[in-house]
Amino acid sequence: MRNWIIGLAAIAAAGGASAEMAGSSIWQGVYSADQAERGATVYAARCAACHGAALNGTGEAPGLVGGEFVSHWDTLTVGDLFDRVRTTMPQNAPQTLTRDEYADVLAYMLKYNGFPQGEKPLDRRSEVLALISITAQKPEGGGK
Repeated sequence: MRNWIIGLAAIAAAGGASAEMAGSSIWQGVYSADQAERGATVYAARCAACHGAALNGTGEAPGLVGGEFVSHWDTLTVGDLFDRVRTTMPQNAPQTLTRDEYADVLAYMLKYNGFPQGEKPLDRRSEVLALISITAQKPEGGGK
């Protein structure tokens, strides 16, 4: 019951976009191809030095692709991942990208991890992204 109330509060706080995202999954195409392309550019300039050009990590910096990465975030939300990246990265200058740039990088990470693209870009609001679940396994039926 509590989670249901929290979900309704998030929908009310974020507006109409949240209503369509409620109960969404990363398997439903939550980012656009153009956004992932923009994210690749930002990633190359601001992230690749630590996390590697292929997102596979470089010693101290963890990989952002593959089973270990996806299983770490399994059962959490895109909002959790977005807020973690936004508040801690780049490590030498946290919170120096715009919210749009962070969303673009996250779209690139989702694409690189094999999650499907959609028509609309990934939102830049944490409260909307908190309604999109991360699941390592593709649900039966491919969506929610």
